[in-house]
Amino acid sequence: MKALTYTGPQQISFTEVPDPTLPGRDGAIIRVTAAGICGSDLHIYAGHGFTDGIGYTVGHEAVGEIIELGPDVEGFAIGDRVLASASVGCDRCPQCKRGTVAACERHPLPIDACYGLGGSLAGTQAELLAVPHAEGNLVRLPDAVGDEAAVVLTDNAPTAWYGARRARIVPGDTVVVIGLGPVGLMAVQSAFAMGAARVLGVDLIGERRKRAAELGAEPIESDDPKTAIRDLLGGGADVALEAVGADATIKLAISAVGHRGRVSVVGVSQNRAFPFHMQLAQVKELEFHIGLCSIQYELPALLRLTAAGRLTPEVVVSHRLPMSEGPSAYRMFAERADGVCKVVLDPRR
Repeated sequence: MKALTYTGPQQISFTEVPDPTLPGRDGAIIRVTAAGICGSDLHIYAGHGFTDGIGYTVGHEAVGEIIELGPDVEGFAIGDRVLASASVGCDRCPQCKRGTVAACERHPLPIDACYGLGGSLAGTQAELLAVPHAEGNLVRLPDAVGDEAAVVLTDNAPTAWYGARRARIVPGDTVVVIGLGPVGLMAVQSAFAMGAARVLGVDLIGERRKRAAELGAEPIESDDPKTAIRDLLGGGADVALEAVGADATIKLAISAVGHRGRVSVVGVSQNRAFPFHMQLAQVKELEFHIGLCSIQYELPALLRLTAAGRLTPEVVVSHRLPMSEGPSAYRMFAERADGVCKVVLDPRR
């Protein structure tokens, strides 16, 4: 089959790889109909991935059709249209049974808990995908949810919702979203769905600020977002949702909230020694949340909200390309060119 593989920093290849085999009696194989490029894939593309290996298939967002099932799988059938959750659990331990697969006792983070981070679990940017423990890692899709929305629901939308939920957004809150890529734009939607009165959006890229404004956010146009936020809100926001993971944006999130503010970080940080301002946090009575989303836990609510039209994940998709154009799509995404926000790849084209 054809797939996108990581072959070195700034090098993604569209190449032939072996077809996957059924990953156990409780596994499945799906024919991928749509796969997304996620912002966290750019860590790998830049050479700052989660393993030193090369040659593995990348990607962790996929929608497709089941073409093979293990004999122990119940509740699914050949031909079912499904979403493959980006987070992968064993479907057996107590954590997975609760849906909190990020704490799975058998799939250690991060390599074995997500597709496409190394050689142990092949990625989704391919014609076929092997799904382990299918009952816990596949979700059947309702007809009302299209492929583009479903791709965003594999990771970006649940991550945003998780961050907003952890920040305990309540009706009337003022919210600042820092980073307006796909996760940030879904955080804007999530904040409004939870009742936020005002949502401010911060991003260096004008096209992304424009997209956030179309969703109802107030874009911060200033080169000094910290001062602009405080001027607009008179002392700081109730909540800051951080969707980048850089030291500077996490610091901005902490400074953007007022007294008893809540900060929720879902951007991927690889910093093992972040300089947390403990004195400021103590004076503010700050709540600080950070974590990795268990997609399975968030999906039931998100599928209902999407099917009802309360959330529109597909609006973050800016480009739809054949998977054969994957290498150029990665370059475009890394360079933030052509107004790129979310790229969906079709292996059938």
